[in-house]
Amino acid sequence: MESPGSMAVRTATISAILLLLIHGACSFYLPGVAPDDFSKGDELKVKVNKLTSTKTQLPYSYYSLPFCNPGRIVDSAENLGEVLRGDRIENSPYVFKMREPQMCNIVCKVKLDAKMAKEFKEKINDEYRVNMILDNLPLVVPMRRLDQESPPVYQLGYFVGLKSQSGGKDEKFFIHNHLAFTVKYHRDLQTETSRIVGFEVKPFSVKHEFEGKWNEKNTRLTTCDPHAKHTVVNNNNPQEVGENKEIIFTYDVDFQESDVKWASRWDAYLLMSDDQIHWFSIVNSLMIVLFLSGMVAMIMLRTLYRDISKYNELETQEEAQEETGWKLVHGDVFRPPNKSDLLCVYVGTGVQFLGMILVTMIFAVLGFLSPSNRGGLMTAMLLLYAFMGLFAGYASARLYKMFKGTDWKKIALRTAVLFPAVVFAIFFVLNTLIWGQKSSGAVPFGTMFALVFLWFGISVPLVFVGSYVGFKKPAIEDPVKTNKIPRQIPEQAWYMNPVFSILIGGILPFGAVFIELFFILTSIWLNQFYYIFGFLFLVLIILIITCAEITVVLCYFQLCSEDYLWWWRSYLTSGSSALYLFLYATFYFFTKLEITKLVSGLLYFGYMLIASYAFFVVTGTIGFYACFWFTRLIYSSVKID
Repeated sequence: MESPGSMAVRTATISAILLLLIHGACSFYLPGVAPDDFSKGDELKVKVNKLTSTKTQLPYSYYSLPFCNPGRIVDSAENLGEVLRGDRIENSPYVFKMREPQMCNIVCKVKLDAKMAKEFKEKINDEYRVNMILDNLPLVVPMRRLDQESPPVYQLGYFVGLKSQSGGKDEKFFIHNHLAFTVKYHRDLQTETSRIVGFEVKPFSVKHEFEGKWNEKNTRLTTCDPHAKHTVVNNNNPQEVGENKEIIFTYDVDFQESDVKWASRWDAYLLMSDDQIHWFSIVNSLMIVLFLSGMVAMIMLRTLYRDISKYNELETQEEAQEETGWKLVHGDVFRPPNKSDLLCVYVGTGVQFLGMILVTMIFAVLGFLSPSNRGGLMTAMLLLYAFMGLFAGYASARLYKMFKGTDWKKIALRTAVLFPAVVFAIFFVLNTLIWGQKSSGAVPFGTMFALVFLWFGISVPLVFVGSYVGFKKPAIEDPVKTNKIPRQIPEQAWYMNPVFSILIGGILPFGAVFIELFFILTSIWLNQFYYIFGFLFLVLIILIITCAEITVVLCYFQLCSEDYLWWWRSYLTSGSSALYLFLYATFYFFTKLEITKLVSGLLYFGYMLIASYAFFVVTGTIGFYACFWFTRLIYSSVKID
């Protein structure tokens, strides 16, 4: 027999190897955790990220356009989440000296051929933005509000260019070739070092002119004065994009001291939306749902108490024969449903997803998954999903054994494969479409291998381990005996029709989240930060309560009408909220987004289909377990001969 010490050593070794494999496969790390201190004159290197557009939703690498490059392009190491988001972080020719302003710096001169001009025009027409990073801070363009006293709104990245309003054949395209950077810093008076707390830009389109022969280092531009304190840019004559056009790329950089401390530097980025409307909407939604939940709980408790008291007071056989309601179906209510194996699989998958969401929310609320850690949220979710396979296997095997199942390996395999296979198939088709568009959003082979490794190397084995443990446990005993012959279900009223009651049941859970859903969709598809994880966690708790209560209420009405086929209906009742989620996503697509390309539309609906499917699994599992607990509770509370 193996000693406890050697077993612990072996477990620790396996865990260490597993973590190393995950680290190597996913490049999972937390960038920008510690602040960087810069002295005057220290070199500041600006990095470039993907080009993004809310019109196409297809990211491209910065150097897919003929911008100035530093000679040797170096890709930064990225975690799994960043790669899946389409981030491509690379070095750039923009290099500053800390607290040393530079005016009218020439980066390079580019002569456009027909192909290059066409690429620029396409990106300008699709409203692509250039994203840059300095000391882990994304570049923003300050936009003044109508109310001049209010703080400015920040737009992530600057537009590649703009086009004339004339339209038709006379439509002209202009490129933003002069960038006026502003680096904000907070100075430490004791050490005289500084920390970067802001990175802003104002883009201009300027048709630069110069004197004499071209020489990048010594050429003097007549369109801007490098000796002025603030460069006066003559942008009355913008730089047009066209074949054989010569574009000179330039930049200014100014340094401004700020009172903002390093720990608060992300606050400005996270306040891009109108907070008052956001908070009021969430609080309003929570109050409505809490009120409805309280009403439902009160009605259920009073009605159930009366029912149980009445059934337990029945003494004579004549009285027992006259009884009606949910007690009559006690001999059939725990009869295994049709396709019980599939139900076990979906319940196990829902447990896996719910566990992942709860743990992720806890980490996010505690601040471990802030927007400063790009890709951290997605990486954490994927890793947690893989590790939650243990609970998925356990839940499905326990339910399977209760249904008198014998082949636990079969149920474990189906639990491990069914949901991920469907999602992976949709994801693979979407990735092929992205790859066909030559977008940086296409997942490379190495990342695809990491995802497959997470699935088959970690999730699948853990599902089998969980199933083995769950199947070894004693079977869950039913509180009442099941009759050998199924009872006939009486004809039901129209409002108890399964389709109708299932669709009605999904409205309330969707109502608990639809306002928050608007902000989540906006952050994903309109390139904004989402940060109020505390409120999102509250909404998640409200969603769980609402799913449980509405399913229990409808399950109670179903049993009272002597319909004992509650297993699948309990899952579908709260799970139907996913249908409303997808319908809302469709409404959002046509009212809020400006997507016109077919591939972009397919990407949107493909990803929202995956999200809706996951929402169905989570909410369905909550409803199922609520009804499972409820039926066991009420049938164990009455005297049954």
